[in-house]
Amino acid sequence: MAISASKALLRLSSLMVFTQSAIVVTGGAVRITGSGLGCSTWPECTPGSYTPTPDQPEAPLHAWIEFGNRLLTFVLLLNALALMFVIIKQGQRHLRKMGAFQIIGILAQGVLGGITVLTGLNPATVAAHFLLSIVLIAGALSLRQRVYQKTPTDFAPIPLVRKLMWAHLLLTIAVLVMGTIVTGSGPHAGDSTAERFNLDAKMMSWIHADLVIALLGVSIALLIAIKLGESEPIKGVLGRKAQAFLLIALAQGAIGYIQYFTGLPEILVGAHLVGAVLVWLFAWNLAITGNLARRRG
Repeated sequence: MAISASKALLRLSSLMVFTQSAIVVTGGAVRITGSGLGCSTWPECTPGSYTPTPDQPEAPLHAWIEFGNRLLTFVLLLNALALMFVIIKQGQRHLRKMGAFQIIGILAQGVLGGITVLTGLNPATVAAHFLLSIVLIAGALSLRQRVYQKTPTDFAPIPLVRKLMWAHLLLTIAVLVMGTIVTGSGPHAGDSTAERFNLDAKMMSWIHADLVIALLGVSIALLIAIKLGESEPIKGVLGRKAQAFLLIALAQGAIGYIQYFTGLPEILVGAHLVGAVLVWLFAWNLAITGNLARRRG
């Protein structure tokens, strides 16, 4: 039986989800404002200085935007270290691996961020940077929900629902991965000189949109299967989370179409990135609630 979580553990685990999500948004701000090479090297910002300098060739605002995003990594690391300290102090052995994963992942993100800068914002490394954040967000949310005891151990959806939930999760991942390819093919690559994928941006956007439509279709099928086939307790929990995901996904899809037909204005690109984080949070929360890994009980 796990030891009851303290307020510190509850708050730090929630903060971990928030900060892991926030750094994706601030990273998007770096990209949208063209500040990806505001700090031209790594781990220094400019040769000879770890902070922006008045005489560096990069635009001062771009340098401070990029530097600010780097500083947020240290906030993330402090959050993860404090969380791990509380986990160990309270003897929460079942949370240690999840806490350690956050620390290791943040350190890996720092190195990958450096590689991204040193390769001149190669779109493959930019995509990997985002996707690693998605993995860390999933880990942080799993840890938080376990701390809050929101991942039941005797939850066993019917086979059809479990299969649809797997399809739902895999399609969500495909949508996110395809989104990074669209970004790497489009105009907002972080710097005007940054390399792009040698792909047709319009075609990549269409494929991305097709995957989104497929995801919406599976989401509706999942919601119907839950409502028709599940017992009342499972129907209530999964039904609410499936409905919430569908609403978020519809809003995100609408933003995506609007930004595409209005020439990708920065404000909508930023909103779409926030939407991507929310889509992933709601999708992963639905997945871990349904215990996709195996039937329990």
